[in-house]
Amino acid sequence: MEQQDAQRLINDLLGDAHVFVAAVSGVMENALLEQVAGHKLTLSQLKILKLIDVTEAHHVGDVAAFLGVSDAAASKAVDRLVRQNYLRRSVPESDRRSTELTLAAAGRKLLRRYEAAKNRKLMALFGDLDEKEVRRASEFLERLTRGIVNGSANPEEICLQCGIYLKKRCLVRDAARRDCNYQKRRKSRQVRSDVTEIEIPAGGRSGLGPPS
Repeated sequence: MEQQDAQRLINDLLGDAHVFVAAVSGVMENALLEQVAGHKLTLSQLKILKLIDVTEAHHVGDVAAFLGVSDAAASKAVDRLVRQNYLRRSVPESDRRSTELTLAAAGRKLLRRYEAAKNRKLMALFGDLDEKEVRRASEFLERLTRGIVNGSANPEEICLQCGIYLKKRCLVRDAARRDCNYQKRRKSRQVRSDVTEIEIPAGGRSGLGPPS
């Protein structure tokens, strides 16, 4: 294949991929969200609910790193979800300086309704496709994603929001062998939490380091 033809084919592929993603998020997901929640939620707010539901993210900083926004912007989004009774805030005993986020009953119910509606829609759209064909398409897209991430100058600054789509897998970590911004922030918070939970003896020593 000549270089010009190859470039045209690749551009067509990327164009089709972009239009597919736009159709999924801009058409299908928006329509499903409106169906189950009216105009009360945006897709970004839905992602926050899914993040809290399926990952170990429980703080505003985790939400900010996941969405790629400032802590202030994430805090405003969380505030709206709390006011709508989709999220709850609490202060854990282990760290009185932090605020922990959990799904409220209304948020959990909305997510279940959304996922059920989405699964019905996807089966109607893709139910007739051959299983091997779907698996090959999935593997092909993942291979392309890994290549794009590997070609980035700073892959650790990328968050593809894998957590709400691929559960325990992270394509950035798999491709670049480095944690994304969200994973780094979450691990940093876990380390700080582990340190604060170390018991302090009655004598006042922290218990860190060898005994004197």
